[in-house]
Amino acid sequence: MPMVTSGSSTSPIPRAGAGVGPLLRGWREQRRVSQLELALRADSSARHISFIETGRSRPSEEMVLRLAEHLEVPVRERNALLLAAGYAPHYPETPLDAPAMDAVRQGVERLIQGYEPYPALVVDATYTVLAANRGVALLLDGIPESLLAPPLNAMRLTLHPQGLAPRIRNLREWREHLLAQMERQIALRRSEPLRALYEEVAAYPVPPVGPEPAGAEAAEPVPYFALPMRIEHDGRILSFVSSISTFNTPMDVTVSELAIETFLPADPATAKYLQSLAS
Repeated sequence: MPMVTSGSSTSPIPRAGAGVGPLLRGWREQRRVSQLELALRADSSARHISFIETGRSRPSEEMVLRLAEHLEVPVRERNALLLAAGYAPHYPETPLDAPAMDAVRQGVERLIQGYEPYPALVVDATYTVLAANRGVALLLDGIPESLLAPPLNAMRLTLHPQGLAPRIRNLREWREHLLAQMERQIALRRSEPLRALYEEVAAYPVPPVGPEPAGAEAAEPVPYFALPMRIEHDGRILSFVSSISTFNTPMDVTVSELAIETFLPADPATAKYLQSLAS
């Protein structure tokens, strides 16, 4: 599946006239960091931090970026802080299909294709699927076209009662894991689009899980090292554990919001089956 671009936004919207102070205070309180602790981290003083938050002092551009770094503010929201302080955005937001992004786009595509026959996909900050390999396409076989129409969304595909949900044998555990993951990201990013997606998928009814396929009970028990996603495919139960990778120290908003999710076979039977399909 070729890479596509998404126009989603995850930046918190500053209140009109609020300025950078209340925004910084909001991030500090959300991170549960005192003014003194933040001052020590940023080589400043609690008094100066207080003056910035109350609007008595205007922070320099360097100070805004330094505080944002120590508060672990996402890259998109750092630009919002700079704008609120009266400065130009520091981080560009380059479309994924721009020539300047060729190295990133092609590198990620090679990575997920090289992971075959195991599933791998690339998503943005709101789980829009930007690229996926043939291992993912295998799991989506038989999904209604309405759910596969662009833009694909990984959370909708997984949790929708007409999507993968009825096929996931441990749906309640996997659903709880995914919703908790989204909650952590909402707390980190304060993203309204992500919160709207969370409220949508959390409201989906949980379909009943049907009986195990014939012969599945005879499989040898496996001591899983992480919570697996156990999914039915063509009369078999496949087990995967997932891993999510992001870019270190991104200098572009688009790159900062890319995530590569790979699914590793969690038992020998799954690995053998997928390798047999590839041979």
